[in-house]
Amino acid sequence: MTAAIKFYTNPMSRGRIIRWMLEEVGQPYDTEILGYGVDMKGEYRSVNPMGKVPTIVHNGQIVTECAAICAYLADAFPQADLAPEISQRADYYRWLFFAAGPLEAAVTNRALSVQVPDDKRGMVGYGSLEDVINTLETAISGKQYIAGNRFTAADVYVGSHIAWGLGFNSIEPRPAFVSYVESLKNRPAYKKAAELDDALIKAAQEAKSS
Repeated sequence: MTAAIKFYTNPMSRGRIIRWMLEEVGQPYDTEILGYGVDMKGEYRSVNPMGKVPTIVHNGQIVTECAAICAYLADAFPQADLAPEISQRADYYRWLFFAAGPLEAAVTNRALSVQVPDDKRGMVGYGSLEDVINTLETAISGKQYIAGNRFTAADVYVGSHIAWGLGFNSIEPRPAFVSYVESLKNRPAYKKAAELDDALIKAAQEAKSS
């Protein structure tokens, strides 16, 4: 039986974020693994013209971009309780899209050795990497979750960015970041998602070497 959600991904991509989110949602989904190159840049462009993953298709609705997918899934499946009440969503939206905008841009530029001149900081949305990291640290310091007193889709997205940054040394391991990420990694859905994607990576490596 075909599931209502189809998930296009690659286990070595941002699709890992959405795998985690899907496991938190707890609804059945079908997965299509796409390789880099021809797989993503061929017929798949009819689904996502950017030719990149992840993408989900839910009841005919196409959703791309990780932050958008996280927000969409939280709203589409309210029974999973992954979004605050509407009246309590200020921090939820704020930090979800802070990570999608200033955080990702600043960290990516650093990884690419892109230096923004001091007199041009006003031209970039994040200003400076230092400001972004300090702001993020303040947002999670002394808290288990970033948008209130319970886990939400914002934690999936923000937590994934911080975990990635810590793993690849693009975000300095400040105690607040380490504590926040380690708590999230103990979630059953996180562990299951990681196991699924890691198994796919291992199988691909073994097939390549055989």
